[in-house]
Amino acid sequence: QRPVGRGAAGPDLRHFLRAAAAGQPGPSPEPPPEPGFTPGAPKVYLETYGCQMNVSDTEIAWAILQKNGYARTKELDEADVVLLVTCSVREKAEQAIWNRLQHLKALKARRPQARAPLRIGILGCMAERLKEEILHREKLVDVVAGPDAYRDLPRLLAVAESGQQAANVLLSLDETYADILPVQTSAGGTTAFVSIMRGCDNMCSYCIVPFTRGRERSRPIASILQEVKMLSDQGVKEVTLLGQNVNSFRDLSEVQFQSVAAPGLSRGFSTIYKAKPGGLRFAHLLDQVSRIDPEMRIRFTSPHPKDFPDEAGVLQLIQERHNICKQLHLPAQSGSTRVLEAMRRGYTRDAYLELVHHVRDSIPGVSLSSDFIAGFCGETEEDHQQTVSLLREVRYNIGFLFAYSMRQKTRAHHRLQDDVPVDVKKRRLEQLIATFREEAERANAELVGQAQLVLVEGPSKRSASELCGRNDGNIKVIFPDAELEDAADCGTLGRAQPGDYVMVKVTSASSQTLRGVPICRTTLSRAAASH
Repeated sequence: QRPVGRGAAGPDLRHFLRAAAAGQPGPSPEPPPEPGFTPGAPKVYLETYGCQMNVSDTEIAWAILQKNGYARTKELDEADVVLLVTCSVREKAEQAIWNRLQHLKALKARRPQARAPLRIGILGCMAERLKEEILHREKLVDVVAGPDAYRDLPRLLAVAESGQQAANVLLSLDETYADILPVQTSAGGTTAFVSIMRGCDNMCSYCIVPFTRGRERSRPIASILQEVKMLSDQGVKEVTLLGQNVNSFRDLSEVQFQSVAAPGLSRGFSTIYKAKPGGLRFAHLLDQVSRIDPEMRIRFTSPHPKDFPDEAGVLQLIQERHNICKQLHLPAQSGSTRVLEAMRRGYTRDAYLELVHHVRDSIPGVSLSSDFIAGFCGETEEDHQQTVSLLREVRYNIGFLFAYSMRQKTRAHHRLQDDVPVDVKKRRLEQLIATFREEAERANAELVGQAQLVLVEGPSKRSASELCGRNDGNIKVIFPDAELEDAADCGTLGRAQPGDYVMVKVTSASSQTLRGVPICRTTLSRAAASH
């Protein structure tokens, strides 16, 4: 998944070839301690690994702990409680946690006896998948809490205070944390993630998510709109709606919509489960969210290709609304129909390509991103070359590419053989990455000479004299930090700040970054009206 942390999360990081900074496994930077806590409140240090769903979960867990009298620290040595929000999607993601626990073991051992013992907790998908192994293999872990057990954290930590290990990995059919407004971990940030649903019902044969996050259930639309409105009031300029499968969103909280017919799937797509009637769907949610603030960009991830029905809806909204980004994540996973069938993706190569053409016809200039797995069970060289050719044919702007990692409990683990040698996976992955980069550079080069609206995120990491932001297609744009006119008041000069929109003329492009010269500061609405 896409999607924010950074840090020592193993070699997987090299393959996050997405221009956006979302979804990289590794610990997220810690915010400053929250003000207003009484002295002596237990201090918690939170570290986030994996996808944006884990970033969202971190904010939910912190909101619950904050209400229960905990303070937050960005200093590991100050912490009374260390909580790791973990990922299980690949073996290397889990290995990063085992390595981190060894570091924390040393920290726990040298803690002064005058202080209360350091409590360590494993949260999220790895907790769900490996509860017994975590508790028995690493006696230093005090608390294990799965993705649906964050409300139970205060009780689990109280049990741990008595010196016992405590665990809750029960999966829920209805937990969405709808009544808990997450506490944003990047105070003053220009972008935020809003979780709209949890779990996944697709049961792709390679994927652990249904086993670590449970069945699909959606938040009531009213609670989502409340959170987005709160973020708008705080000055957030971009919201990403999050879920494992956002476009199968189905809010069943309002009785009058519970008998609505199930939408049809795209041509050539199928699913292992029966169509689900009733509820307010994703197009309705997207419509409502986009109306809250005309100056707030809206993105969403991750959708499943099967849930873009042929009739007008989500695609038409993206085309019509100036604040819904013209960018779609269409995870393909493979370019081979035979491998897609083994993966239980529910579509063929031809059906996927037909959807891509439909999307590009519906949304001119759309930016596309995708996920690919190299070396899945039984993948032949011919299958691999079909994936290479799909990358060339579609020419994605952004890509996530990984070597296959077998996960216990999945259908692939029970029914298929992980028979592609490691060195072959590595070679195929490298070829996919090289092909993706070539095509992304060509796609981005088409933007040279064009003006792009950029939401400023802050200074460039490599140069204090440059600013960095993202265009509508979620591609990173770097430009000089200079005095700029305001489009609304041509006589006013000023420097762009994080959260400002700047029109930038693109002068050069690589596979991951655009560079350009700033033209003026503007607004999202004004830029849309001038096109």
